Amino acid sequence: METSKFFPTVETQDEGYQKTFKNCAELVPTLPRSKGWWLDELFQCQGFWMSSFPIRGSMLINDHFKTRPTDIIVATSPKCGTTWLRALVFSIINRHSFDFNDHPLRKLNPQELVLLFEGHIHKDGSTSFLDELPSPRLLSTHIPYSLFPKRMTDDNSGCRFVYICRDPKDVLVSKWHFSNKLRPKEVPPLSLKEAFDLFCNGVSHYGPFWDHVLGYWKASVESPKKVLFLTYEDVKKEPLGCVRKVAEFLGVPFSPEEENKKTVEEIVKLCSFESLSNLDVNRSVAKRSERPVSNSDFFRKGEVGDWVNHLSPEMVEKMNQITEQKLQGIGFNFH
Repeated sequence: METSKFFPTVETQDEGYQKTFKNCAELVPTLPRSKGWWLDELFQCQGFWMSSFPIRGSMLINDHFKTRPTDIIVATSPKCGTTWLRALVFSIINRHSFDFNDHPLRKLNPQELVLLFEGHIHKDGSTSFLDELPSPRLLSTHIPYSLFPKRMTDDNSGCRFVYICRDPKDVLVSKWHFSNKLRPKEVPPLSLKEAFDLFCNGVSHYGPFWDHVLGYWKASVESPKKVLFLTYEDVKKEPLGCVRKVAEFLGVPFSPEEENKKTVEEIVKLCSFESLSNLDVNRSVAKRSERPVSNSDFFRKGEVGDWVNHLSPEMVEKMNQITEQKLQGIGFNFH
């Protein structure tokens, strides 16, 4: 059994897990810390701010996860289009298994179909749950690229990452709205100014945001067969092209027959924000004890540029300056 004030109790007979739990419980109290965006604390670990739970998840992945050459990891910084990307990749790799009119996405939230890697590595106190998933395993993560073990990021591993990012101004606004949904009613809401200051200082979940983006961008340049880098803005502008690009990257391109049958268009329609957000399963406001957020909380507007309705000119100028400075000379920008 493992317990500490930073973690819930986990029953495990796995000695390796027990050792990792112990190491993590000893590490976390020594890390720099900051207040979180709801009631959590964030800790700075290897240059990134995270709550204690994904820190332990990352350590468990590094110590125990057995990678397969067919593994597919859907990666995002939070509030960058995670739900859409989960739905899209699931639809692409399973397109021969389901009829679009009776598709699992019409009955289940994408979070239930593409499981959070750093969360489910904890399940049952061993890797048995993930080990038993059939290939290709499709998992989702917010973990920065540099925190994954070399056996996953090495060019010879076969494991592939599909990453999406978004204009940081929209990320900030979306994250601010989402965070206030998670704050208990008796706690005052987080002000936009507070959220702005935290975000610009890099203190956000899995942040600094810009360092998160840079890690995956550089990996995509150095290893384009291992990491596919997308932006939410490109997806909204050219959805058909992005779907084809993802399928090509995963080694399952659309056949001429599928193109004639408009399969790409069907996937785009099924996975669109408008379609997903209007499904009964995603309009549910029910919350579970293990996840204090409802399915409907993952859907707000899905728009590009909504930041203009929230940020002051001074905020926009400062964030643009940070973005220009952080991404200078790398061959990528959000403009």
